[in-house]
Amino acid sequence: MSHDSTAAPEAGVRKLSGRRRKEIVAVLLFSGGPIFESSIPLSVFGIDRQDAGVPRYRLLVCGGEDGPLRTTGGLELSAPHGLEAISRAGTVVVPAWRSITSPPPDEALDALRRAHEEGARIVGLCTGAFVLAAAGLLDARPATTHWMYAPTLAKRYPSVHVDPRELFVDDGDVLTSAGTAAGIDLCLHIVRTDHGNEAAGALARRLVVPPRRSGGQERYLDRSLPEEIGADPLAEVVAWALEHLHEQFDVETLAARAYMSRRTFDRRFRSLTGSAPLQWLITQRVLQAQRLLETSDYSVDEVAGRCGFRSPVALRGHFRRQLGSSPAAYRAAYRARRPQAERPQDVDGGPGGPGGGMPGHPGHPGQAPAALHPEHPVPLQSRRTAAASAVGASQALSASAASDNGREAYISARASLPGQRSAT
Repeated sequence: MSHDSTAAPEAGVRKLSGRRRKEIVAVLLFSGGPIFESSIPLSVFGIDRQDAGVPRYRLLVCGGEDGPLRTTGGLELSAPHGLEAISRAGTVVVPAWRSITSPPPDEALDALRRAHEEGARIVGLCTGAFVLAAAGLLDARPATTHWMYAPTLAKRYPSVHVDPRELFVDDGDVLTSAGTAAGIDLCLHIVRTDHGNEAAGALARRLVVPPRRSGGQERYLDRSLPEEIGADPLAEVVAWALEHLHEQFDVETLAARAYMSRRTFDRRFRSLTGSAPLQWLITQRVLQAQRLLETSDYSVDEVAGRCGFRSPVALRGHFRRQLGSSPAAYRAAYRARRPQAERPQDVDGGPGGPGGGMPGHPGHPGQAPAALHPEHPVPLQSRRTAAASAVGASQALSASAASDNGREAYISARASLPGQRSAT
């Protein structure tokens, strides 16, 4: 699943300045960037495929810092243009950033801010989102990145609304994508936005990829989390919630267990996870439903009850909103993808059956799922780890607040651009 703003009002988009051309795409490369992500926009926008019905772009490959630029495997690249060439581009793509822990060069950030102010479309592929965030271009906007780095992006830039479930997010004049292959999805989306479905389809056929991929990153989420989250006292409440997902309880129950008012609990929970407690709880129930649909023969009605949903209708609604599929269709598609020999053993009659609970998540053989029946208690340390992991999946869903001085100066100066998103 992807989000776009193709329905956004034209008034919300800046007019391109006179010296910039819509057909010119500048790709900003840095030393240490992975070559796969870097090559995606070069291939999509830099090769003449007019014979296949794909309108031509003009590509400018720009070095974001002094070269030579080292990349994967010790290769060295020499960019034909410097940062000054960005001033001609209607679209600027940052395909990747070398390290999520190091700040990008100030000169490159200034060039991106200037390009955005002059109406250019700014694109961040995978970890390129960190460069856009450092420039202040993602503040108060929806964005995504590789699921593994999404919690870090949300924590470091709390005013960015990070959604790790999407393959890409189009917020009008600022676009971001998830890891690696999702960069192809976003580049195809840009071609589709500029020139229509037929051109995007022709390009997809040349690249031998689907024109549109359904679903998002949800199926790939590892749900790991920095260790410090597990040390927070609120992690005990999270651990309890995970162990009792089969029961019907609400956020007030969790606040009471934390000995906090609902308002205080909401505020503390958001600071810990980046997500509202109700949304986090629903997400965990849906994840639990996924695991049961994958690893058991329970009916959809039984799955709803074992995940704490008040009715199968509630499960189906939340499941479809988060995963874009009904529970029955998800189970059928999952089983069709996996050979019989690779499928986990079915749960035998419930938590009291052989094995003492559910098998491990199929992506992590042998690893027990986070939410277990209380008849089979989890050691305290394991519960803390489970709590930390579960918080991780939600940590990157939303956030609010400040950032460093350079970004603050830019944010306060730039005009508000309302970005509408609609599921494709």
